[in-house]
Amino acid sequence: MVVRADINAVLQQMREVKMQAQQGISPDMQRPNGVRSVAAEQNGESFADLFKGAIDSVNNSQAQAKSLATAYEQGVAGVDLHQVMISMEKASVSFQALTQVRNKMVSAYEDVMKMPI
Repeated sequence: MVVRADINAVLQQMREVKMQAQQGISPDMQRPNGVRSVAAEQNGESFADLFKGAIDSVNNSQAQAKSLATAYEQGVAGVDLHQVMISMEKASVSFQALTQVRNKMVSAYEDVMKMPI
């Protein structure tokens, strides 16, 4: 089951970062009362960590597909063409999904930045 962060908490955190950037306050300063970190709500796992994990997973699937393709081209026993094609398609689909998530994140960021405070 996928646990989603509360959108209000994410928006609040984004507003806080924007406010700190405008005021020149460093992010390590103490948070105002009532403002919670999204990472604290997700058992210590931040969105950046989740996204980095997704990027690493896509990278690993692409590396596996490349190594299988190389092994097939070299004629290594036990590597079939269907294994190579399936791994290449998995890598392609995961990369396309990651690209779409990135595009949605950029779009959401732009929408939030256009919001009046």
